[in-house]
Amino acid sequence: MIKKHILLLLLVSLWGTRILCAQEKGKDKNLPAGNEAFTNKKYVDAEAEYRVSESKNPKKSIASYNLGNAIYRQNQNSEAKYHYGNALKNAKTREEKHQAFHNIGNTLMKEKDYSNAVEAYKNALRNNPADEETRYNYALAKMYLKNNPPKKNDDKNKDKKDKNKDKNKDKDKDKKDQQNKDKDKDKDKGQNQKDKDNKDGKDNKDQQSKDQNGGQPKPKPGGISKQRLENLLDAVNNEEKKVQDKVTKQKVLANPKKPEKDW
Repeated sequence: MIKKHILLLLLVSLWGTRILCAQEKGKDKNLPAGNEAFTNKKYVDAEAEYRVSESKNPKKSIASYNLGNAIYRQNQNSEAKYHYGNALKNAKTREEKHQAFHNIGNTLMKEKDYSNAVEAYKNALRNNPADEETRYNYALAKMYLKNNPPKKNDDKNKDKKDKNKDKNKDKDKDKKDQQNKDKDKDKDKGQNQKDKDNKDGKDNKDQQSKDQNGGQPKPKPGGISKQRLENLLDAVNNEEKKVQDKVTKQKVLANPKKPEKDW
């Protein structure tokens, strides 16, 4: 238990602020002012000075690194990690990279992101294998990762489960639709077969009638023979002729022709 507490003390300790070399002190007055405020634990004042220094020297890692330290002391882990990242991007030496990775590991440990913390400390050791503080923090991060393995993404599993459920639902719906289509198809097929059977039965019946009547179709009950139909047409024509003659005669009687006058 005591050993664990000692390791935690080592974990929260940051690599300190970097100091400008003598040649650079005259060029950047904000960085030394920030270092002085940081030493006096005036982290807000230090942050302000470091921000000005960073804006003047965007390609140098020192101001970004110190700014990350000042923000980290104010318990703003995510923002501190961002500035450590900028410092790492502009780092020129292995020691600068080592210090940036070490402090990035600290921010990740506070966020309980043990897996990435292990990688950060590992990268720090690659740049400075002799640093015992980084080595202890690396061991501690591995221990926390072992005791707190990454949890499975329940939301992802739930989405996958819901997706499979919807997929199975759609599959069942497609299967049911296909069954209905097959059912309708069988029904239509049965109806078509029934209609065909009825037609074949009718054709067979007509064929049987032809055979029974010497190849001639049997007249329907109550039908009129050809001869009788001709006689009826003749009778109708004769009656019409008589009517026409009668009408003509009546017209003549009603309008007698006037005799010609003799001169």
